[in-house]
Amino acid sequence: HQIGTPLSSMIGWITILKEQQTKEPLNEMEKDIERLQIITERFSKVGSLPELTQSDVVKEIQNTLLYLEKRSSKLIQFKYELPKKAIHIPLNAQLFSWTLENLINNSIDAMKGKGILSLNFFEGQKTIALDISDTGSGIKKENFKRIFNPGFSTKKRGWGLGLSLAKRIISDYHKGKIGIKSSVLGKGTTFQIVLKKD
Repeated sequence: HQIGTPLSSMIGWITILKEQQTKEPLNEMEKDIERLQIITERFSKVGSLPELTQSDVVKEIQNTLLYLEKRSSKLIQFKYELPKKAIHIPLNAQLFSWTLENLINNSIDAMKGKGILSLNFFEGQKTIALDISDTGSGIKKENFKRIFNPGFSTKKRGWGLGLSLAKRIISDYHKGKIGIKSSVLGKGTTFQIVLKKD
């Protein structure tokens, strides 16, 4: 998934470049190359305990959403409203961004390229919470916990290692929580990430 998005995106930009003389495709290709470098770096960190530094979680969410929105089908509508202020929390920004990207890509897959992806942000006294909702195929209740097992997959959603790694990043590295808040078959799913503010 993670490598697929920037690579297929770059191939598209190269095609556009061949046809026109503007700078936009070059700027977007630079972003894709940066993304590939970040992904490579992320995976080299997965084995060791990553460092958490005070980072603006709002900015990280915004950057990830803008990147994915530009590279998703025009039939996927992104709906989100984020706080106007910076909120600094202990974070490994790269791994958090990877987790978010993974959840969003899974949601887009579940919607088969058409639907609404909503993101809601909540700030409490000690935590922040993020709800990621899709209008996709939904997940059976008996699979709510199992989808976080390594290699778990359904025919509709090819999770592979993505969600088990996401759980490790949020639960083990950030001491936060990740899970399915709700899911209705044929209507959609809401995932929730909860992170501590200090």
